[in-house]
Amino acid sequence: MTLKVVCYGVRENEVEYFNKLNKYNFDLTLVPELLTHENIDTAQGKDAVLLRANCKADRQNIEKMKSFGVKYLFTRTVGYSHIDLQAAAEHNLPVAYVPSYSPNAIAELALTLAMTLLRNTAHTIEKTSNNDFTVDTNMFSKEIRNCTVGMLGLGKIGLTEAKLFKGLGAKVVGYDVFQSEEAKKTVTFLELDELLSVSDIVSIHIPYIAGQNGKMINHDFLNKMKDKSILINTARGELQDNEAILEALKSGKLHGFATDVFENEEKIFFKKFDNDNTDLDFTVKELTSLYPRVLVTPHIGSYTDEALTNMIETSYLNFHEMITTGQTKNLVEISAVK
Repeated sequence: MTLKVVCYGVRENEVEYFNKLNKYNFDLTLVPELLTHENIDTAQGKDAVLLRANCKADRQNIEKMKSFGVKYLFTRTVGYSHIDLQAAAEHNLPVAYVPSYSPNAIAELALTLAMTLLRNTAHTIEKTSNNDFTVDTNMFSKEIRNCTVGMLGLGKIGLTEAKLFKGLGAKVVGYDVFQSEEAKKTVTFLELDELLSVSDIVSIHIPYIAGQNGKMINHDFLNKMKDKSILINTARGELQDNEAILEALKSGKLHGFATDVFENEEKIFFKKFDNDNTDLDFTVKELTSLYPRVLVTPHIGSYTDEALTNMIETSYLNFHEMITTGQTKNLVEISAVK
Protein backbone atom coordinates (compact mmCIF):
# COMPACT_ATOMS: atom_id res chain seq x y z
CA MET A 1 0.00 0.00 0.00
CA THR A 2 1.30 3.44 -0.92
CA LEU A 3 1.73 5.74 2.07
CA LYS A 4 -0.44 8.86 1.80
CA VAL A 5 1.45 11.82 3.25
CA VAL A 6 0.20 15.38 3.69
CA CYS A 7 3.02 17.91 4.02
CA TYR A 8 2.32 21.36 5.48
CA GLY A 9 4.10 24.65 4.94
CA VAL A 10 5.49 23.70 1.53
CA ARG A 11 6.54 26.88 -0.23
CA GLU A 12 6.21 27.19 -4.00
CA ASN A 13 9.94 26.79 -4.65
CA GLU A 14 10.05 23.69 -2.42
CA VAL A 15 7.53 21.66 -4.43
CA GLU A 16 10.19 20.58 -6.92
CA TYR A 17 12.35 19.20 -4.10
CA PHE A 18 9.51 17.28 -2.46
CA ASN A 19 8.66 15.63 -5.76
CA LYS A 20 12.13 14.84 -7.12
CA LEU A 21 13.33 13.40 -3.79
CA ASN A 22 10.29 11.10 -3.48
CA LYS A 23 12.19 7.89 -4.25
CA TYR A 24 9.79 5.81 -2.15
CA ASN A 25 6.85 6.95 -4.29
CA PHE A 26 4.72 8.24 -1.45
CA ASP A 27 1.32 9.68 -2.39
CA LEU A 28 2.04 13.33 -1.55
CA THR A 29 -0.37 16.17 -0.81
CA LEU A 30 1.60 19.41 -0.55
CA VAL A 31 -0.15 22.17 1.39
CA PRO A 32 1.37 25.68 1.17
CA GLU A 33 -0.14 26.82 4.47
CA LEU A 34 1.07 25.85 7.92
CA LEU A 35 -1.17 23.45 9.82
CA THR A 36 -3.85 25.30 11.80
CA HIS A 37 -7.19 24.53 13.43
CA GLU A 38 -8.84 25.90 10.31
CA ASN A 39 -7.18 23.57 7.77
CA ILE A 40 -6.80 20.37 9.79
CA ASP A 41 -9.43 18.70 7.59
CA THR A 42 -6.78 18.48 4.85
CA ALA A 43 -5.38 15.53 6.84
CA GLN A 44 -8.51 13.45 6.25
CA GLY A 45 -7.77 10.20 4.44
CA LYS A 46 -4.00 10.50 5.00
CA ASP A 47 -1.73 7.97 6.65
CA ALA A 48 0.93 10.44 7.70
CA VAL A 49 1.49 14.11 8.44
CA LEU A 50 4.73 16.02 7.88
CA LEU A 51 5.05 19.38 9.60
CA ARG A 52 7.42 22.31 9.59
CA ALA A 53 8.12 24.78 12.39
CA ASN A 54 5.16 26.81 13.67
CA CYS A 55 2.58 24.25 12.54
CA LYS A 56 -0.08 23.74 15.21
CA ALA A 57 0.06 20.13 16.34
CA ASP A 58 -1.73 20.67 19.63
CA ARG A 59 -4.10 18.28 21.38
CA GLN A 60 -7.11 19.48 19.39
CA ASN A 61 -5.45 18.81 16.03
CA ILE A 62 -3.88 15.56 17.20
CA GLU A 63 -7.28 14.23 18.29
CA LYS A 64 -8.65 15.06 14.84
CA MET A 65 -5.69 13.41 13.12
CA LYS A 66 -6.33 10.25 15.08
CA SER A 67 -10.01 10.30 14.16
CA PHE A 68 -8.99 10.71 10.50
CA GLY A 69 -6.85 7.57 10.69
CA VAL A 70 -3.44 9.26 10.64
CA LYS A 71 -0.75 6.83 11.82
CA TYR A 72 2.41 8.96 11.84
CA LEU A 73 3.05 12.55 12.96
CA PHE A 74 6.49 13.65 11.79
CA THR A 75 8.25 17.01 11.49
CA ARG A 76 11.00 18.02 9.06
CA THR A 77 12.67 20.15 11.73
CA VAL A 78 15.22 19.64 14.49
CA GLY A 79 12.88 21.07 17.11
CA TYR A 80 9.51 19.56 17.92
CA SER A 81 8.12 22.05 20.45
CA HIS A 82 5.22 22.69 18.05
CA ILE A 83 3.97 19.15 18.73
CA ASP A 84 2.09 18.20 21.90
CA LEU A 85 4.13 15.10 22.63
CA GLN A 86 1.94 14.03 25.53
CA ALA A 87 -1.17 14.09 23.36
CA ALA A 88 0.66 12.26 20.56
CA ALA A 89 1.75 9.54 22.98
CA GLU A 90 -1.74 9.17 24.41
CA HIS A 91 -3.16 8.74 20.90
CA ASN A 92 -0.40 6.32 19.84
CA LEU A 93 0.93 8.63 17.13
CA PRO A 94 4.70 8.14 16.69
CA VAL A 95 6.65 11.40 16.35
CA ALA A 96 9.90 11.57 14.41
CA TYR A 97 12.14 14.52 13.62
CA VAL A 98 15.22 15.54 11.64
CA PRO A 99 18.17 15.58 14.07
CA SER A 100 20.43 17.64 11.83
CA TYR A 101 20.80 19.28 8.45
CA SER A 102 23.40 21.42 6.73
CA PRO A 103 25.10 23.42 9.52
CA ASN A 104 26.34 25.84 6.87
CA ALA A 105 22.81 27.13 6.27
CA ILE A 106 22.41 28.85 9.64
CA ALA A 107 26.12 29.54 10.08
CA GLU A 108 26.26 31.42 6.78
CA LEU A 109 23.19 33.48 7.67
CA ALA A 110 24.66 34.43 11.05
CA LEU A 111 27.93 35.40 9.38
CA THR A 112 26.11 37.45 6.74
CA LEU A 113 24.06 39.33 9.34
CA ALA A 114 27.13 40.02 11.45
CA MET A 115 29.19 41.32 8.54
CA THR A 116 26.29 43.45 7.32
CA LEU A 117 26.12 45.16 10.72
CA LEU A 118 29.89 45.40 11.12
CA ARG A 119 30.41 47.08 7.74
CA ASN A 120 27.20 49.13 8.07
CA THR A 121 26.16 47.81 4.67
CA ALA A 122 22.41 48.12 5.20
CA HIS A 123 22.77 51.76 6.25
CA THR A 124 24.90 52.54 3.19
CA ILE A 125 22.65 50.79 0.69
CA GLU A 126 19.56 52.40 2.21
CA LYS A 127 21.11 55.79 1.41
CA THR A 128 22.20 54.92 -2.12
CA SER A 129 18.79 53.40 -2.86
CA ASN A 130 17.45 56.91 -2.31
CA ASN A 131 20.08 58.34 -4.67
CA ASP A 132 22.20 59.68 -1.81
CA PHE A 133 25.80 58.75 -2.62
CA THR A 134 27.48 60.81 0.08
CA VAL A 135 29.77 59.16 2.59
CA ASP A 136 29.03 59.70 6.28
CA THR A 137 30.74 58.67 9.50
CA ASN A 138 28.22 55.86 10.06
CA MET A 139 29.79 54.01 7.11
CA PHE A 140 33.16 53.76 8.87
CA SER A 141 33.90 50.32 10.32
CA LYS A 142 36.48 47.98 11.77
CA GLU A 143 37.83 45.14 9.67
CA ILE A 144 36.84 41.68 10.82
CA ARG A 145 40.49 40.66 11.19
CA ASN A 146 40.76 43.28 13.93
CA CYS A 147 37.72 41.90 15.76
CA THR A 148 37.07 39.20 18.32
CA VAL A 149 34.04 37.03 17.63
CA GLY A 150 32.43 35.19 20.55
CA MET A 151 30.50 32.01 19.85
CA LEU A 152 27.99 30.80 22.43
CA GLY A 153 27.53 27.13 21.64
CA LEU A 154 30.08 25.15 19.64
CA GLY A 155 27.97 22.38 18.21
CA LYS A 156 27.91 21.71 14.49
CA ILE A 157 26.43 25.10 13.59
CA GLY A 158 28.48 27.17 15.99
CA LEU A 159 31.71 25.45 15.02
CA THR A 160 30.95 25.90 11.32
CA GLU A 161 30.44 29.63 11.85
CA ALA A 162 33.58 29.84 13.98
CA LYS A 163 35.61 28.33 11.14
CA LEU A 164 34.10 30.80 8.66
CA PHE A 165 35.04 33.76 10.85
CA LYS A 166 38.51 32.39 11.49
CA GLY A 167 38.94 32.02 7.74
CA LEU A 168 38.27 35.75 7.45
CA GLY A 169 41.02 36.46 9.95
CA ALA A 170 39.00 37.12 13.10
CA LYS A 171 40.04 35.98 16.54
CA VAL A 172 37.36 33.51 17.61
CA VAL A 173 36.57 32.69 21.24
CA GLY A 174 33.89 30.35 22.51
CA TYR A 175 31.78 29.29 25.44
CA ASP A 176 30.16 25.89 25.82
CA VAL A 177 29.49 23.56 28.72
CA PHE A 178 31.10 20.85 26.58
CA GLN A 179 34.47 21.84 25.17
CA SER A 180 35.14 19.43 22.32
CA GLU A 181 38.66 18.74 21.15
CA GLU A 182 37.55 19.51 17.61
CA ALA A 183 36.32 22.97 18.62
CA LYS A 184 39.56 23.68 20.49
CA LYS A 185 41.36 23.58 17.13
CA THR A 186 39.41 26.67 16.06
CA VAL A 187 38.40 28.64 19.14
CA THR A 188 39.85 29.66 22.48
CA PHE A 189 37.37 28.74 25.20
CA LEU A 190 36.59 31.39 27.82
CA GLU A 191 34.20 31.77 30.71
CA LEU A 192 30.97 33.46 29.63
CA ASP A 193 31.57 36.80 31.35
CA GLU A 194 35.05 37.14 29.84
CA LEU A 195 33.77 36.23 26.38
CA LEU A 196 31.09 38.91 26.58
CA SER A 197 33.58 41.54 27.73
CA VAL A 198 36.09 41.02 24.88
CA SER A 199 33.87 40.17 21.88
CA ASP A 200 33.04 42.69 19.16
CA ILE A 201 30.46 40.22 17.81
CA VAL A 202 28.54 37.67 19.88
CA SER A 203 26.69 34.92 17.99
CA ILE A 204 24.23 32.61 19.75
CA HIS A 205 24.00 28.90 18.91
CA ILE A 206 22.72 27.24 22.07
CA PRO A 207 19.48 25.29 22.57
CA TYR A 208 16.56 26.68 24.54
CA ILE A 209 15.88 24.64 27.67
CA ALA A 210 12.56 25.54 29.27
CA GLY A 211 12.91 26.58 32.88
CA GLN A 212 16.68 26.96 32.63
CA ASN A 213 17.86 29.55 30.12
CA GLY A 214 14.78 31.45 28.99
CA LYS A 215 15.58 35.15 28.34
CA MET A 216 19.23 34.57 29.22
CA ILE A 217 20.07 37.50 26.92
CA ASN A 218 18.81 39.99 29.51
CA HIS A 219 19.97 43.27 31.04
CA ASP A 220 22.75 41.58 33.02
CA PHE A 221 23.99 39.68 29.95
CA LEU A 222 23.96 42.81 27.78
CA ASN A 223 25.67 44.98 30.39
CA LYS A 224 28.57 42.52 30.41
CA MET A 225 29.02 42.85 26.64
CA LYS A 226 31.68 45.08 25.13
CA ASP A 227 30.47 48.59 24.37
CA LYS A 228 29.29 49.09 20.76
CA SER A 229 29.29 45.35 20.08
CA ILE A 230 27.03 43.35 17.79
CA LEU A 231 24.61 40.61 18.89
CA ILE A 232 23.39 37.86 16.55
CA ASN A 233 20.73 35.27 17.48
CA THR A 234 19.88 32.56 14.97
CA ALA A 235 19.14 29.97 17.68
CA ARG A 236 15.85 30.37 19.59
CA GLY A 237 13.73 33.42 20.28
CA GLU A 238 13.01 32.26 23.83
CA LEU A 239 16.65 33.02 24.69
CA GLN A 240 16.32 36.77 24.20
CA ASP A 241 14.66 39.47 26.29
CA ASN A 242 13.45 41.81 23.54
CA GLU A 243 12.86 44.74 25.88
CA ALA A 244 16.37 44.50 27.31
CA ILE A 245 17.86 44.36 23.80
CA LEU A 246 15.77 47.35 22.72
CA GLU A 247 17.05 49.34 25.70
CA ALA A 248 20.66 48.38 24.93
CA LEU A 249 20.25 49.55 21.35
CA LYS A 250 18.65 52.86 22.30
CA SER A 251 21.34 53.56 24.89
CA GLY A 252 24.10 52.81 22.40
CA LYS A 253 25.43 49.85 24.38
CA LEU A 254 24.80 47.69 21.30
CA HIS A 255 25.95 48.85 17.89
CA GLY A 256 23.62 46.40 16.19
CA PHE A 257 21.37 43.40 16.64
CA ALA A 258 20.21 40.73 14.20
CA THR A 259 17.80 37.88 14.79
CA ASP A 260 16.20 35.11 12.79
CA VAL A 261 13.94 34.11 15.68
CA PHE A 262 11.40 35.45 18.16
CA GLU A 263 9.50 33.96 21.05
CA ASN A 264 5.97 33.05 19.95
CA GLU A 265 7.09 33.74 16.42
CA GLU A 266 4.09 31.94 14.93
CA LYS A 267 2.20 35.15 15.75
CA ILE A 268 4.69 37.21 13.74
CA PHE A 269 6.52 35.34 11.03
CA PHE A 270 4.97 34.40 7.69
CA LYS A 271 2.41 37.21 8.06
CA LYS A 272 2.25 40.69 6.57
CA PHE A 273 1.23 43.51 8.91
CA ASP A 274 0.07 47.01 8.05
CA ASN A 275 2.20 49.77 9.54
CA ASP A 276 -0.56 50.69 11.97
CA ASN A 277 -1.52 47.11 12.82
CA THR A 278 -1.86 46.71 16.57
CA ASP A 279 -1.64 42.90 16.30
CA LEU A 280 2.14 43.13 15.91
CA ASP A 281 3.94 42.94 19.25
CA PHE A 282 4.93 46.47 20.30
CA THR A 283 8.51 45.60 21.26
CA VAL A 284 9.06 43.70 18.02
CA LYS A 285 7.71 46.70 16.11
CA GLU A 286 10.07 48.97 18.04
CA LEU A 287 13.02 46.73 17.21
CA THR A 288 12.28 46.55 13.50
CA SER A 289 11.88 50.34 13.42
CA LEU A 290 15.56 50.62 14.33
CA TYR A 291 16.63 49.24 10.93
CA PRO A 292 19.39 49.39 9.68
CA ARG A 293 20.90 48.86 13.14
CA VAL A 294 18.46 46.00 13.65
CA LEU A 295 18.16 43.24 11.06
CA VAL A 296 15.30 40.73 11.32
CA THR A 297 14.88 37.70 9.08
CA PRO A 298 11.74 35.51 9.37
CA HIS A 299 13.29 32.20 10.47
CA ILE A 300 15.07 31.55 7.16
CA GLY A 301 18.25 30.08 8.62
CA SER A 302 17.49 26.66 7.17
CA TYR A 303 15.99 28.03 3.96
CA THR A 304 18.71 26.80 1.59
CA ASP A 305 18.95 24.15 -1.09
CA GLU A 306 21.19 21.86 0.94
CA ALA A 307 19.28 22.15 4.21
CA LEU A 308 15.93 21.61 2.48
CA THR A 309 17.27 18.52 0.72
CA ASN A 310 18.58 17.13 4.02
CA MET A 311 15.23 17.74 5.75
CA ILE A 312 13.14 16.08 3.07
CA GLU A 313 15.45 13.10 2.55
CA THR A 314 15.61 12.39 6.28
CA SER A 315 11.84 12.78 6.67
CA TYR A 316 11.16 10.40 3.80
CA LEU A 317 13.64 7.90 5.25
CA ASN A 318 11.87 8.20 8.63
CA PHE A 319 8.56 7.25 6.98
CA HIS A 320 10.14 4.43 4.97
CA GLU A 321 11.79 2.91 8.04
CA MET A 322 8.57 3.10 10.04
CA ILE A 323 6.41 1.35 7.45
CA THR A 324 9.02 -1.31 6.69
CA THR A 325 10.52 -2.00 10.14
CA GLY A 326 8.18 -0.28 12.62
CA GLN A 327 11.07 1.83 13.90
CA THR A 328 13.30 4.75 12.97
CA LYS A 329 16.38 6.03 14.77
CA ASN A 330 14.88 9.52 14.68
CA LEU A 331 11.82 8.64 16.72
CA VAL A 332 11.16 11.01 19.63
CA GLU A 333 11.34 8.93 22.78
CA ILE A 334 8.25 8.77 24.98
CA SER A 335 10.45 9.87 27.89
CA ALA A 336 10.71 13.26 26.19
CA VAL A 337 7.09 13.98 27.15
CA LYS A 338 7.63 13.47 30.87
